[in-house]
Amino acid sequence: MAFTTGPIELNRAKNEKQDIVVVDVRAAEDFVQGHIGGAVCLPRDKWSNPEGLRKDKLNVIYCYSHVCHLGAAACVELARQGYPVMEMDGGFLSWTKHNLAVVK
Repeated sequence: MAFTTGPIELNRAKNEKQDIVVVDVRAAEDFVQGHIGGAVCLPRDKWSNPEGLRKDKLNVIYCYSHVCHLGAAACVELARQGYPVMEMDGGFLSWTKHNLAVVK
């Protein structure tokens, strides 16, 4: 069972219109500055009531970077609530380093 995915794989899944929810757990002000297209903004203070997530779909979580632990913490909390989750390795920084599309 895989617990993580990379930015290239996530981009491919999005392009193939796979049935996933992309979830940004960074601060709301950082989300506004730029995020992965179609991502749900879910900062830490919203984890107890995760609007936009689905229990019938894979929720791919990302945070800031490979040294940020928000993504892993969100995965643990959301999995505890019954959401199928996977973390994107490297976070938003890795997404941008691969020159993948960002929405502002």
